[in-house]
Amino acid sequence: MHTFLLVIHIIVSLFLILVVLLQRGKGSEMGAAFGGSSQTLFGSYGSSGFLGKLTTAAATIFMVTSLLLSSMSSKSSATSAIPDIPVSSQSSKTAPVAPLQQGEKAPENAPVQIPETK
Repeated sequence: MHTFLLVIHIIVSLFLILVVLLQRGKGSEMGAAFGGSSQTLFGSYGSSGFLGKLTTAAATIFMVTSLLLSSMSSKSSATSAIPDIPVSSQSSKTAPVAPLQQGEKAPENAPVQIPETK
């Protein structure tokens, strides 16, 4: 169901972009760039009524699919990608390191301990 809604959402978003670009602008219209004016293509009333209704329908479907996808993703993500690691007071201190035996090398990422002087 989630995949189906996602596909519908993407198709509607692309359709909405197309319909908005075809609408009549203040200067020239995008529909005329594809050959002919929108008045002959959409009837004597022009494209404002027809494209306006298409824009409203596409925007409504886009909004509904957005809300459904958001609702579905918030319910399905019960687990997080980042595990909850409790922070304790011991985490800031280094763990005790066993002394090295004679001839043994320390690992490269071993913490350096400075002996305490009194």
